[in-house]
Amino acid sequence: MGKRKTVSKPKQAPPFFFEGVDILPGKTLQIEIPVSKLPSGGWLSLPVSVVHGSHPGPTIWISAAVHGDELNGIEIVRRILVTIDPATLGGTILAVPIVNVFGVLAESRYLPDRRDLNRSFPGSKNGSLAGRLAHLLTTKIVSRSSFGMDFHTGSGGRSNVAQVRIDLEDKSTRSLALAFAAPLLVHSKVRAGSLRHAAAQQNIPYLLFEGGEAHRFDEHIIQAGHDGAMRVLQTLKMVKGKPKGSSPGYVRPSRAPSVVCDRSFWVRAKFGGIFQPAVALGERISKGDDLALVTDAFNLGRHNIRSPADGIVIGMLQTPIVHAGDALLHIGTLAS
Repeated sequence: MGKRKTVSKPKQAPPFFFEGVDILPGKTLQIEIPVSKLPSGGWLSLPVSVVHGSHPGPTIWISAAVHGDELNGIEIVRRILVTIDPATLGGTILAVPIVNVFGVLAESRYLPDRRDLNRSFPGSKNGSLAGRLAHLLTTKIVSRSSFGMDFHTGSGGRSNVAQVRIDLEDKSTRSLALAFAAPLLVHSKVRAGSLRHAAAQQNIPYLLFEGGEAHRFDEHIIQAGHDGAMRVLQTLKMVKGKPKGSSPGYVRPSRAPSVVCDRSFWVRAKFGGIFQPAVALGERISKGDDLALVTDAFNLGRHNIRSPADGIVIGMLQTPIVHAGDALLHIGTLAS
């Protein structure tokens, strides 16, 4: 008789030490990190859910609501947490569904100091409120991770097609963005002061997801963000097989490859007036196509806007009253 084959059991991960607490493998723990003392005398904290898998693997972070009025990401992160089973997870997820707690409570993009948190990274321990929160996220979350995903929406009354924004020249990030497989993959250079910049300074790959508009949920966008994130976790070998609570007929989330835009630009209003788009979000356009009409209330001044190039509408203003210089349509040019 031949020798009986022995099947080695998967290694068990050691405890994950975070903010003075050992999280055991296969467990999830929510931890509140103090941010600022309130006038009431109580503390406002940054809520973090630490999902520590039973098996070894990378540590990644997922975050949302860096801008307090951008809500789709909150639901995306919540659904990821519902889907993940720490008993079968390989690695650790640091989930921060609401980074800008102040902004969410006030239904505002900004912090109480009127600063944009996503222009305040990596922040300062002794700086403004925005700088302190940026410093906390950078040191407590980003620096503990080997990869990150952050979820945003359009701002200023604009809506975006579901898209991932990266520097297309960064090969490591591009491979994960292609695995995410959002409808659009848009080239975007890193902007100083952003969370992307803070991650880049530490050579940490990072995907920025944009989709929908501020102040509301969009089920199509939420589903695209959740499924894309799960595809990335599967690519990183953190998730295998059926997620927790899935139906017997569950199939791994998949979709067609992303449409890649190697450049993008805004079409702006030459005059103030009433904005009436002639195209839809996600629509492919050709040079010279009618994009929109801007007219006054008496229909005396009419400005027909035509496309200056071939491309696809990746973002659009959702409000009708505009002023000269307002950004109306965001156009992506398709990579050849």
